[in-house]
Amino acid sequence: MVSISKKRQTSDRQDYVENARVADVLIVGGGLVGGSLALALAAAGISVTMIEARDPAAGLDAGFDGRASAMSLASRRLLEAIGVWRILAPDAQPILDIRVADGGAPFFLDYHHDDLGDEPFGWMLENRHLRTALYHAVMATPGINVIAPATISTLVRDGGAATIELVDGRAVSASLVVGADGRGSWTRRDAGIRTTAWDYGQVGIVTTVAHETPHGGIAQEHFLPAGPFAILPLKGPTARPGTHSSLVWTEAADLAPAIMALDEDDFLVELERRFGDFMGGLAIVGPRWSYPLSLQSAERATDQRLVLVGDADHAMHPIAGQGLNMGLRDVAALVEVVVDARRLGLDIGGGVILDRYASWRRFDNSLMLSATDSLNRLFSNDIMPLHLARSAGLAVVDRILPLKRVLMRHAMGTLGELPRLLRGELP
Repeated sequence: MVSISKKRQTSDRQDYVENARVADVLIVGGGLVGGSLALALAAAGISVTMIEARDPAAGLDAGFDGRASAMSLASRRLLEAIGVWRILAPDAQPILDIRVADGGAPFFLDYHHDDLGDEPFGWMLENRHLRTALYHAVMATPGINVIAPATISTLVRDGGAATIELVDGRAVSASLVVGADGRGSWTRRDAGIRTTAWDYGQVGIVTTVAHETPHGGIAQEHFLPAGPFAILPLKGPTARPGTHSSLVWTEAADLAPAIMALDEDDFLVELERRFGDFMGGLAIVGPRWSYPLSLQSAERATDQRLVLVGDADHAMHPIAGQGLNMGLRDVAALVEVVVDARRLGLDIGGGVILDRYASWRRFDNSLMLSATDSLNRLFSNDIMPLHLARSAGLAVVDRILPLKRVLMRHAMGTLGELPRLLRGELP
């Protein structure tokens, strides 16, 4: 049995366990991953209670804030299956091509979506649209009970159930607890699960720009000495579609504060030095954010009646734009093993079920963490021999179509053993 409260007496604990509300699955964290998981489980007839520290409705009407996410083809299929993509589709910008270059080198790697078929690689979507769609879908789904804002006092996990007590005295019991509560995961710390982590000495600066020349649905990533500089296409305003892009600008941690402190005109000058003039004149149209870049990996994704998903388990460098997609892959795998267990009459929080989930996701998550870490270390420098080798390597890969197709399928999220949700099917 695991509990963060050592003072609670056995008789008191028994009282609140017996009086607790009951669900099949308890989800701690109501963000993009937690919300998607709740909808997917509910669609399969699994009852869910979601506990969120903040009011999930807060900020939904704040309007455009510039933050956006890249959604792979597989992630779009999951969102279709749980019924929210039809709401998102009008605001989603298809990514038709991906272009990768090493600084100003003449060679680059160019992926064309039509080399594989008609489907785009993915879609760029403003986070506000995804948050809003998930919120309304969650609140309208009968099988989901949302408790928010709420603060957890105690989590008890034993052979029979897991029970969370809140500071206001309410309690909920379930067969399984899912930690979807981000990098600083409370559930992970409570279980005593250690992490491996390191800081890259880089800061990600995020903003949105308007440009004169339409982007044509092309996502571009330039590897600069300080780190990758990504130009990601957005839908843009109805009057001028295709003229907005989301930027993820990686900068050295010691320089980033000064850049963030610049006024808009000086910031734009620094931006234009890195962006170039290939899309015409630029204008800043959204706020700026900055956040330190690091890698973090939990030593294990499961514990007694507990599963970690998304950033609570693995948080990676944004060089490949796969963070949210990997969280949704966790969702798809977890839903499948839970639903299969329920159909067989098995305990959905039992060790055999959690072991199946962990073994399914371990290789995929480890591979992506390793790949993003290695790419960042390889390209985030100005060592001339490496620069020449990188440029030549990009040129060679660009000419090997079978290899490019494998890499393109990876970007689309369609490689490997896919859970049904990632194929667009409900479990």
